Amino acid sequence: MRPTYPVAELLGDGIGAELSRAVHRLAEALPVRLEFIPVDISLENRRARGKLLYDEAVEAIHAARVALKHPTTTAEESPNAVLRRRLNLSVIHRPVYTIPGVPTNFRRELDLDIVRIATGGTYDDPGRLIGEDGAVSLRIVERQPVTQAARYAFNLARKTGKRVTSSSKYTIQRATDGLFEQITKEVAGQFPEVNHSVELFDAMLGKVIMAPEKFQIVLVLNEYGDFLSDMACGLAGSLGIGASANLGFDASAVVRVALFDAAHGTAPDIAGKNLANPTAIFLALSLLLYQLGEIAVGQAVKNATLELLRQGVRTPDLGGQETTESFTDAVAAGVARHNPLHANEPEG
Repeated sequence: MRPTYPVAELLGDGIGAELSRAVHRLAEALPVRLEFIPVDISLENRRARGKLLYDEAVEAIHAARVALKHPTTTAEESPNAVLRRRLNLSVIHRPVYTIPGVPTNFRRELDLDIVRIATGGTYDDPGRLIGEDGAVSLRIVERQPVTQAARYAFNLARKTGKRVTSSSKYTIQRATDGLFEQITKEVAGQFPEVNHSVELFDAMLGKVIMAPEKFQIVLVLNEYGDFLSDMACGLAGSLGIGASANLGFDASAVVRVALFDAAHGTAPDIAGKNLANPTAIFLALSLLLYQLGEIAVGQAVKNATLELLRQGVRTPDLGGQETTESFTDAVAAGVARHNPLHANEPEG
């Protein structure tokens, strides 16, 4: 009998359909059963169904407690932003690391865990025009999501033995960024064994490039985390290799609901051509398996994916010759090798 877990699967746009097929193919090779609950949140379906579609997605995610989201087009609204608000997802965790064999212009070793407050900043306010020649938007920083993100970052540091750096523009944005650093300092006091330092965000961007080994876990506000995540993925070689965990917590600071996705977009130019790189969605699936408590299975998915990249087995965006399907088949075979006693068990 394979353990069975429900997983809400949010179908998207562009290469989303190919990535979904790849995930299902890989899932067949796992020693656990993932029972996917599909919800189509493509742009066409969002325009046709509106709020009712988001209601369905939220209900499915709450029921499963974990979700895998495929890339979606941002048009009238950002589905990511809507889901974060509706599910009260306050923290985004994006691991970014150097993968040997992935072409990159960056020659240093990178290994960052970026912990980003998923709400507030300037992203929660679209702003408004003032007359014809001016515009303004409101910057929002709230205690609860900052506290949750800080606790998550310091707990991660406690488990891994890593250092935490909180980064902002507290010397300029004294009210908002100052509050962020104040709350972080309060949480840091609860973790005296964790090394904590503070860096101005603009200076830290330069330091990550010059001396990336100085940074391990970086805690940042919403837009700063967005900028840093994309820069780090670019340094590592491609947005196509980044994955994220979007987390919501209960009153006891335990993860209540988690949504996992790839960092890249919908890539409409290659949609339907069997050229999409499934690396990021596989790494997102790996994070989802960790959340389910299937640590060994999640590690097997991650290891099988990264080993292929190290060996030069890659899709065209990384300079390789593999199709989406052939790369997926190779990862599935690799997972079977990592789980030789389980991958071929009969289903119960």
